[in-house]
Amino acid sequence: MQVQTLPAAAGWRWLGAGFAIFRRNPPLLAMLVVCYWLTVLFLNVLPMIGAVAASLIIPGLSVGLMQAARDLERGQPIGLPTLFGGLKTNTRTLMALGALYLCCTIGILGLSALIDGGELLRFMLSGKGADKETIEGGELMLPSLFVMILMMPVLMAYWFAPVLAAWHGLSVGKSLFFSFVACWLNWRAFFAYSAGLVLFAGLIPGLIFGLLIGLLGGGEAGIGAFVVMPLMTVIALIIFSTVYASFYVSYRDIFGSSEIA
Repeated sequence: MQVQTLPAAAGWRWLGAGFAIFRRNPPLLAMLVVCYWLTVLFLNVLPMIGAVAASLIIPGLSVGLMQAARDLERGQPIGLPTLFGGLKTNTRTLMALGALYLCCTIGILGLSALIDGGELLRFMLSGKGADKETIEGGELMLPSLFVMILMMPVLMAYWFAPVLAAWHGLSVGKSLFFSFVACWLNWRAFFAYSAGLVLFAGLIPGLIFGLLIGLLGGGEAGIGAFVVMPLMTVIALIIFSTVYASFYVSYRDIFGSSEIA
């Protein structure tokens, strides 16, 4: 398997190319993203096994979204079968990747207990916000930084692993290995890509939201809510659809479309 080493500028182009793919069929790609969210959300609300089940199918659903981006780029039709079709290829490996990622995440959160006595782990597992004193005291800052550092190699190994397993038929070990190597060799492109994500998915929407609140807030708060919330929802769908499409673009540029089975 060949892994291309790209310049930093490639990371900036991934988002632009992702948006170009999104523009080919905005309603359908946005619908698939919403279905992805709803499926994961539905599973997570199930008691006991919900979070585990969600973790097991997320790799397959991710492959489905990348398949949708690839089909749109090639001018092929997409639909719900595209999203859930990712679960049908090399299913055992994809589920194993999801289980391994969950175990690594829980293990790293568990290690953070050595720093904060398990405060961050309890916060993550409970799904409730931290109390005011904890936030103001910055008690979660150090364990959060610790978790972020340890999760970095996990994310690198997992980034391309599902699609490598589904489209190339690689085993768990090989898909994780090639994904990690690809991210390591292209750290400059991913650094630029991360900066682009902060700008595209963070700063710009924040500025738009602040501007809309400033223009429509105050005495017309009710009208502002009816205008701002739907508009921000549309913006969020555009952003996340573009980001998911950019995942495929990063794969295509690093591994090459000729490698796709």
